[in-house]
Amino acid sequence: MESIDELRSIVAKLRSPEGCPWDQEQTHESIRSQLLEECYEVLEAIDEKDDSMLCEELGDVLLHIVFHAQLAEERNAFELDQVIGKICEKLIRRHPHVFGNDSCTDANEVLQKWDELKKKEKPERESTLDGVPPNLPALMQAQEIQKKASKVGFDWSDPKDVIKKAREELSELESAIESSVSDDIREELGDVLFSFVNLARHLKVDAEQACRDTNRKFNNRFRYVEKQIKQQGKLMSEASLEEMEAFWQEAKTQTP
Repeated sequence: MESIDELRSIVAKLRSPEGCPWDQEQTHESIRSQLLEECYEVLEAIDEKDDSMLCEELGDVLLHIVFHAQLAEERNAFELDQVIGKICEKLIRRHPHVFGNDSCTDANEVLQKWDELKKKEKPERESTLDGVPPNLPALMQAQEIQKKASKVGFDWSDPKDVIKKAREELSELESAIESSVSDDIREELGDVLFSFVNLARHLKVDAEQACRDTNRKFNNRFRYVEKQIKQQGKLMSEASLEEMEAFWQEAKTQTP
């Protein structure tokens, strides 16, 4: 059975002078977007509950980890063993209730102590909001910013207050639309989205996943409408809005 060492040797061979011209040309930057793409494919496999797909996509992510480590080793920065070593050390260090003499009664206490340990390890961080990756998708980034602010008490205590704030932001968006100032509209729309992400957090709903679920639902229903219009011998551009709406209502009973 193949091991991580076998994968390392394959990647090293691909990068060698006798290897693949494409692989030889790659850098951390050139394959950056591909790593993100592979991570999203892992998420798709999880959403689809497809174990075979998940196994394959996790392999693709692992390939990228080994490839980046190979690139780093070639420039004498670090190697894969150091990557593995660092994460092993971190897991042991941040789980003193498992690998040490500390104790935790529940998951919330584990998270609290994790944050405390993290602060001690990263004293250079000055702001509560430091550590939120700038390249996260916007909804996920908003969630993480709000979580960090909440940990120091900067938060609403009741979801009803968040709903009130969201309504206030919607009102400001309406005013901006009436003024027809594009910069104001964009800013107020951003505030509306941020406030609804905040509401999702208070309701213990993952805003990113909720939006993805709605995207999938819309996708399925719209495809149903397209199919019905096509069966009538029409193009979508030839169908009336009333026809499409009728099939849309029908789709709501036919598709998940």
